[in-house]
Amino acid sequence: MENKYITVAYKLYAVTDGEKELREEAPASHPFQFISGIGYTLERFEKEILALKKGDNFNFTIPCAEAYGERDEDNVRQVPKSMFCGPDGKFDSDNIFEGNIIMLNDAEGHQFYANVGEITEDKVVLDLNHPHAGKDLIFEGTVMEMRDATNKEMESILKLMSGEGCGCGCDSCGGGCGEHEAEEDGCCGGGCGHCHS
Repeated sequence: MENKYITVAYKLYAVTDGEKELREEAPASHPFQFISGIGYTLERFEKEILALKKGDNFNFTIPCAEAYGERDEDNVRQVPKSMFCGPDGKFDSDNIFEGNIIMLNDAEGHQFYANVGEITEDKVVLDLNHPHAGKDLIFEGTVMEMRDATNKEMESILKLMSGEGCGCGCDSCGGGCGEHEAEEDGCCGGGCGHCHS
């Protein structure tokens, strides 16, 4: 299968106890851009989108088991508060606060997200479950573009996935990433955080 460059505008709803809640949106003015066949998105999401063509609307549900799985309480951990103190011993309250999602690295350098829970005098609770774990996901939107990916686009996305960044000059997602054209300096186009696997 050839790698396709795909752009979609969508709304993502999570279903909890039968209630549908808007959790994420990639509007037409700032769509989600990805390349198929490299494991960047949920497998089921990619399969559903690849069955469509430019201009098609979509509305599909990905069951919890094919999305992020069930919540696992073993993935909720207490860690020493000192892990988040600088050399001066001061706790990093600017970044470590209840409800914030932070990026951590394991011993092998793999990056992963954690949701900060309760903070006590000497402990921080981290929830390592994906924020959408335990939920069915509903995607509604439109395929804005679908074509063969160029070599330059492939290089850019592989650089992004390797942790080098998207090459657009932003230091992290949300720091200006995607605020210019995807072709400009190899920008990821703002696909940061959307339906990643």
